[in-house]
Amino acid sequence: MLVKAFAKLTLSLRVVGVRDDGYHFIDAEMVTLDLCDDLLFSTGVNDLPPDNLVSKALAAVGRHDVHVALTKRIPMGAGLGGGSADAAAVLRWAGCDDVSVAASLGADVPFCVVGGRARVRGIGEVVEPLPFEECTFTLLTPPLHVSTPAVYAAWDRLGGPHADDGPNDLEPAALAVEPRLAEWRDRLGDATGCKPVLAGSGGTWFVEGLFPGEGRVVTRTVR
Repeated sequence: MLVKAFAKLTLSLRVVGVRDDGYHFIDAEMVTLDLCDDLLFSTGVNDLPPDNLVSKALAAVGRHDVHVALTKRIPMGAGLGGGSADAAAVLRWAGCDDVSVAASLGADVPFCVVGGRARVRGIGEVVEPLPFEECTFTLLTPPLHVSTPAVYAAWDRLGGPHADDGPNDLEPAALAVEPRLAEWRDRLGDATGCKPVLAGSGGTWFVEGLFPGEGRVVTRTVR
């Protein structure tokens, strides 16, 4: 069976609090994109590394008798939920809709299971579906891996800055962690005439609209 794992795009993100254990509460809007990985399930033994989210998801649903051939198209460390989308695809394939299982695999996994367009709160486990809106986005992903834990740690260290001139509170922290992101933001802005927004904790920048060009990926929302 072939299952597609669709990327997610965080259109807006506010950090609204911090739990005692250090996890951050968010209030975000996320949408599913047509950019996707492929997971081909067959009988056999899983040979993916045990720390891969596909392996963790298979373990979470008690399926150790499955081989998964994973074809990656969603760039890793880009803020597009690549690993989370793969884990969610396993849960959908297994018929598992338990939010606690999804949340145990990662903060973005519950949304990736639901998909479409939603308001996401808590630490990612509260997913409230919103009416679908057909949109086109142009993405630019730099060859930089931006660590989500490092970005949240920087947000704490900077005193919890809010992006007053943009929809993503994590942008100042991500730029503090990886200043080279600014070059790629400006590259996309100059090419499109639009103000780019950082996708989640980075490092993909996006603008709404159709702007094909070198290094850019045009994607559309899907239900």
